[in-house]
Amino acid sequence: MSKSASSPAGIVELLDEPKVSAKKIRSAVTDAEREIRFDPEAKPGISNLLTIYSALTDRKVSELEADYAGKGYGDLKKDLAEVVAQFVEPLRARVQTYRDDPAELDRVLARGATRAREIAGATLAAVHERIGFLPPT
Repeated sequence: MSKSASSPAGIVELLDEPKVSAKKIRSAVTDAEREIRFDPEAKPGISNLLTIYSALTDRKVSELEADYAGKGYGDLKKDLAEVVAQFVEPLRARVQTYRDDPAELDRVLARGATRAREIAGATLAAVHERIGFLPPT
């Protein structure tokens, strides 16, 4: 789970199937120790997993360290895979509804484009006025 790796194996995509994400998480590079503790220098892999877990659950890393005291990396990775699956499921379901109904997706995009033009138009008009440009025709 490298933050900078360009390999698909090191990237959990939000639309990945839960089984695919779980496999990537289980395969995340850690170290030869068993202690689960946050130490970006000595344990960058475990620290990265703890950071992801913390971000997705709003739990402090120190709480996670305490919860996993005496447990192995496999426990952390298995639980994190479940957390990731629960986190992305609503997004995956919503995206799928748009994939199933391209016409609705086009309508949503058109509404968004209209709204963006309204907001940007007012901002651009103010900018043109302040710097002395003629407004676009």
